[in-house]
Amino acid sequence: MRGLDELDVKGRRVLVRADLNVPLDGETITDDGRIRASVPTIRNLVDRGAMVIVCAHLGRPKGSPNPKFSLAPVAKRLAELLGEPVDFATDVVGESAQATMAGLRDGQVALLENLRFEPGEESKDDAERALFAGKLAALADLYVGDGFGAVHRKHASVYNVPRLLPHAAGGLVLAEVEVLKKLTEDPARPYVVVLGGAKVSDKLGVIANLLTKVDRLLIGGGMAYTFLKAQGHEVGNSLLQEEKLGDVRGFLDEAAARGVDLVLPVDVLAADGFAPDAAFEVVDATAIPADKEGLDIGPRTRELFASKLADARTVFWNGPMGVFEFDAFAGGTRAVAEALIASDAFTVVGGGDSAAAVRRLGLPEDGFSHISTGGGASLEYLEGKTLPGLAALEDDHVES
Repeated sequence: MRGLDELDVKGRRVLVRADLNVPLDGETITDDGRIRASVPTIRNLVDRGAMVIVCAHLGRPKGSPNPKFSLAPVAKRLAELLGEPVDFATDVVGESAQATMAGLRDGQVALLENLRFEPGEESKDDAERALFAGKLAALADLYVGDGFGAVHRKHASVYNVPRLLPHAAGGLVLAEVEVLKKLTEDPARPYVVVLGGAKVSDKLGVIANLLTKVDRLLIGGGMAYTFLKAQGHEVGNSLLQEEKLGDVRGFLDEAAARGVDLVLPVDVLAADGFAPDAAFEVVDATAIPADKEGLDIGPRTRELFASKLADARTVFWNGPMGVFEFDAFAGGTRAVAEALIASDAFTVVGGGDSAAAVRRLGLPEDGFSHISTGGGASLEYLEGKTLPGLAALEDDHVES
């Protein structure tokens, strides 16, 4: 992939596909990590005299305008971080976008409204998607792909537009790919992966692929209860995907056959219900009461996981160990994060809820080697899939 320095951007309109999909509480941004991660690429283009047109999505508005998912609060925060104005177009390719582009001067920045307000952005119909991509590409002379969190999507702004304009990868995408190559191409060992989060089904492919590459696989979060159930243990009212028990039994057998140390919780915080103030007790992971549900890994598991991370040389972590949004059930996630911070390993936080947890728990972001901006994209890369957005950036051909 070409980098920013290989584009002559001065005096030219550059469409930057960023990942600005931040969590909102009304109009208040509760975690601006993705906006901050996008600033260096935008700043590079501004300083080199480009007219920068930023486009991004937020949430799932399902192809029509919805004020709840407007990027207006993001435009305001982006302006604060850049230290200069950001013009905001109230549509994507309509009259407001056209007028905003016409008013741009060298070194200025504009942000288009939510891409997903347009049905063509996510359309499965190639012709509809291509039609919208053509309108978007017409706004600019050059394209920069910097939205790593969206590169696993075959969407118009990610896949089609770079085929229509001379293009390059932004600094964020190049950095993410460099990190992921370290995890997939001869990683330093022991190589340990920590997986959590709610559902096993979200990570079936990546687990299957990682079992051929890792030395240890630590499983926590809601997905751990399907593993415990697959071993024949009672999990009470804990999150369970019974339809995946067969897959999980296969993983357990393959890990044993390959000599992979697959580590499950040995104790959990079993609560009376799913609530921040729910009463709970610490119980063995093999004996969760039938009327309780596990909401976090317990103290012995936290020590066990820390010991399994102590001598690691490479660590990838994706998914919280419990319901970290509730203070009473954030201890397991904190313990894993602190073990990574204390480690001398190359440590990668795999985006999504893991990155959000680091910031919510007030942990130092520079305590990790890398915090990804793309949870799903990172997992699909580790799964060995071809990511449409990266494939488009790697292809130098531009359609006439």
